[in-house]
Amino acid sequence: MNTAGTIDRPLTYDPKKQAPMKPSTHDIAGSAPEDFTTSDANDSRQNRTREMQLIPEALARAHMRDRLHEAERERRALRVATARRLQRRAERASRRARRALAMAVMQ
Repeated sequence: MNTAGTIDRPLTYDPKKQAPMKPSTHDIAGSAPEDFTTSDANDSRQNRTREMQLIPEALARAHMRDRLHEAERERRALRVATARRLQRRAERASRRARRALAMAVMQ
């Protein structure tokens, strides 16, 4: 299946290997302005670089990286809160044990 590429799905992503732009059949010959040439069309096609095509992927990667960092911060904060809660519980148990020992010694 050797079909010609379209604008959305070109045969190749290399602008130099793509077919030059052809005027449509309904255009009047010589109706293009003097400052527009086929080299301008090729130059504008050169603008569609690989980096530009990969911008959405780069944005998605940055978004996922930010979300991973945020999740890691939340996990770290949860661990700190749990550690503080366990420390307070241990200190209360220690005070109860000291109090019980002091009560036993006093009797």
